[in-house]
Amino acid sequence: MHQVPYDRRYVFANSSLLPQTRTAIVAWLLLASATTASANSIGRKIDPFELPNHLGKTYSFSELDDSKLVVVAFLGTECPLAKLYAGRLQAIADEYAERGVAVVAVDSNRQDSLRELAAFVRQHELKYAVLKDQANKVADLFGAERTPQVFVLDADRKVRYQGRVDDQYVVGVVRDHADREDLRIALDELLAGKDVSQPETKALGCIIGRVREAEASSDVTYSRDIAPILQARCVECHRAGEIGPFELANYDDVAGWGEMMAEVVREQRMPPWHASGEHGKFANDRSMPGKEKELIYKWVAAGCPEGDPADLPEPPVYTKGWQLSHQPDLVFAMQEEFEVPADAGKRGVPYQYFRVPSGFEEDTWIEQTEVQPGNASVVHHTIVYAEPPGKRGRRNWIFLSAYVPGLRGEPLPQGSAKLVPAGSEFIFEMHYTPVGSPQTDVTKMGVVLADPEKIDHEVITAEVGNMRFEIPPNDSAHVVTATSQPLKHDVTLISMSPHMHLRGRAFSYVLVTPDGERETLLDVPAYDFNWQTRYVLAEPRTLTAGSVIHCRAVFDNSKQNLANPDPSETVRWGDQSWEEMMLGFVDVMLPKDDQRRAGQKPMHTGLDIVAMFDGADADANGGLAKQETAAHPMVYNAFDRIDTSGDELLQLGEILAALAKMRD
Repeated sequence: MHQVPYDRRYVFANSSLLPQTRTAIVAWLLLASATTASANSIGRKIDPFELPNHLGKTYSFSELDDSKLVVVAFLGTECPLAKLYAGRLQAIADEYAERGVAVVAVDSNRQDSLRELAAFVRQHELKYAVLKDQANKVADLFGAERTPQVFVLDADRKVRYQGRVDDQYVVGVVRDHADREDLRIALDELLAGKDVSQPETKALGCIIGRVREAEASSDVTYSRDIAPILQARCVECHRAGEIGPFELANYDDVAGWGEMMAEVVREQRMPPWHASGEHGKFANDRSMPGKEKELIYKWVAAGCPEGDPADLPEPPVYTKGWQLSHQPDLVFAMQEEFEVPADAGKRGVPYQYFRVPSGFEEDTWIEQTEVQPGNASVVHHTIVYAEPPGKRGRRNWIFLSAYVPGLRGEPLPQGSAKLVPAGSEFIFEMHYTPVGSPQTDVTKMGVVLADPEKIDHEVITAEVGNMRFEIPPNDSAHVVTATSQPLKHDVTLISMSPHMHLRGRAFSYVLVTPDGERETLLDVPAYDFNWQTRYVLAEPRTLTAGSVIHCRAVFDNSKQNLANPDPSETVRWGDQSWEEMMLGFVDVMLPKDDQRRAGQKPMHTGLDIVAMFDGADADANGGLAKQETAAHPMVYNAFDRIDTSGDELLQLGEILAALAKMRD
């Protein structure tokens, strides 16, 4: 295809990896919601209270009697947004201390222990008091519902502001800066003797895990009904060291997250799956059946009863360390340690590229790969390519493996592998995300070699894309399309992976057969940049020679798209997330001997003939009269030769056949 900078968070064939969300940025924002407003506490007087701090020592709120203003922030040790804002609140505490402002944090989650709270304080280097609200009495006193949620008390200890710290984060979206720093504005106005101009905002974050009285008579319990669902759908990610922001491995972990679970399941934000069920069957379908959803809703409504532990299913067994079929045959690591700064500004750390010699003296077949970040807290994603000797430049890079949000490793079909030419170098493309403190990283890749005698098919990652587009300002539904060249040979389709950036709204793949028949292979009506999913077909299928794949992307560059970096900009192709890409990746498999004869990738972006055909078909009758082709002189002048049926209408299949004939 073109010289494509294979950007950011791809998902592909033999990337056998276990992604972990890098603390501060993306996927888990899907767990936060601003849809539920908390109780309005403006004007409420807060009486003094006492709570144990993170070390178990009693702390009295009266210790702050000399403070002009007090910020009470409700936090949670596992809430992703609370982790992000804990340090930001410390900066506010430091900045406003001389002006008589004190900051106190309260953890009211039933699932957070004092030990976990103490670790949270150490990790984030917090100096303000962090208190444990064991029975959520203080949360009830304030009417707090989420973490993080802040309340500003005046000298009379009446609530004058409640809500968010700022507006940088919205559901599923990380913006590069806040447009309104609500807490700072409220403090400045109160210190100036003014009323707060916007005294209440909606808090975005995780629901506080309150202590609830469970219904003993409930016919739905955790042990019998909910644990099996979580093991099948959730625990793989929501366990120690994995992508989920909190654990769901046992009752104590789960009970405090019940209401949060019900919310994200009801709003179809979890489990993450964005393909329409109307088209295609996929081996890695994560969607949750309606019956399981209803069980979760009933269980939460009943107060999350535990039930009889004897009903618990056997816990799943997960492989520790490398997730390959066996220990890697070879491990390749970055040859230098990279230092990630504490903060890199709103544009972030530039992409880093590290070259690692393969040492391969002959062409080598690789059937499994896994990328392991050295420091998962700062590695946003990694892509590893192989660059053949003497073929410098991205157009020659062979996609090999990745570490990406939302990706679960899937094995390649039996007898297939990827080929790395002798003398190749591996290129580690690294995207780092600062987390507020200096960090270092050395990422590595493990590979399992294949026996060439047992390999009869080569897997190749190809792409259909469009680099030449301009998305107008404030356009909420801008369509960009691309069509592949007609296939020279039959190939076997394994999977599809759409890729856009923050303005991506929808994406679809349509197969057009040589006779012009169309079939939707994949429809993603609500594309989500945070979950770059590889959609693996339940049954690989043959695409016959002469077929094309037509990809259609819809972009939302309006202000209604809360992820939009700037709706006033005209957006073009670019590497960074505030720019855009339109790429439809496909993993295809073909006999390795055929590939050697072809001497090139089996699929390339070609003339966007499908979009041209549809645009010219003014009467939408599925055929082009000669006059309808007038805007395309090559077709117009060759009309009679292309019209092999002689019906004076050009069918899409006839045009595809003519293109294939011209190519041959």
